[in-house]
Amino acid sequence: MAVPLLAVLITLGLLHMLPQLAQRRDDPLFRRWVRQLDDTAGRGRVLLALLPPVLLCLLLDWLFGRAPLGEFVQLLFGVLVLLYSFGPREFEADLEAVLQAGDPPGREAAVQRLAEPGGQVVWNAHAVGEVIAMAALRRRFGVVFWFFVLGPAGALLYRLAQTLGRDDGASADGATHARYVANALDWLPAQLLVFTLALVGHWETVIGAWRRWHETAGPTSWYRQEPGFLGDAACADIAMEIEGGDGYTEERADPLLELRRMRSTFLRALLAWLCVVALVVLGGWAN
Repeated sequence: MAVPLLAVLITLGLLHMLPQLAQRRDDPLFRRWVRQLDDTAGRGRVLLALLPPVLLCLLLDWLFGRAPLGEFVQLLFGVLVLLYSFGPREFEADLEAVLQAGDPPGREAAVQRLAEPGGQVVWNAHAVGEVIAMAALRRRFGVVFWFFVLGPAGALLYRLAQTLGRDDGASADGATHARYVANALDWLPAQLLVFTLALVGHWETVIGAWRRWHETAGPTSWYRQEPGFLGDAACADIAMEIEGGDGYTEERADPLLELRRMRSTFLRALLAWLCVVALVVLGGWAN
């Protein structure tokens, strides 16, 4: 666990200094591979699109682990995979672009870059909060979760599944089955992220929003629906924070205030995740 933690810390540091490292335009290699599968359909096409690159990643990670200076080579490989998986653009850089935009049209155009391909964001506090929460999940927390669980192959699987399931330009069969895979991979990190937001924020408010969403969700919502409870919980937490600070009505409806506070909240959540992993590492060394 020490090598994955170090890989995540190095990658986050690199992206803080050089956010363009996470920027990629069209995933040309993956899209070319998907186009080779035009003769297949349904679940088979999704499996063929995802499994070969993930298995190749597993094989490379295994080979690097057996090479001289194996842990060092695995660390470099993990950083490279994370740099790719944290794309298509660096999360913090896109948040900063919204804050730095000089006029309302510029801010509205910048916030669209946080949405999924083809998505449209209405310029109001709740809609902006929801899109920030989903971008945080899919560009940062989901990648980190699966990297810690399954290594570089897990991070790559998550990123490719999101590309295949959310981007019409790389979709298969209307992306129905691909979207199911993407939603399923979102489920666990989204649940853990809500629990983290409750710990670093307002427990009753966050858990209350999470419960309300689940009360109306169907039994297959974990793969048929996006984890909308994350956006609801994050927005409820920020609303409670503003009210606790005697915020005015106009402040509660200010998308920029929502963005700033949510940015801080997700930073605290990320630090909480990294601290827990660091404690696990230290516990392993102590034993």
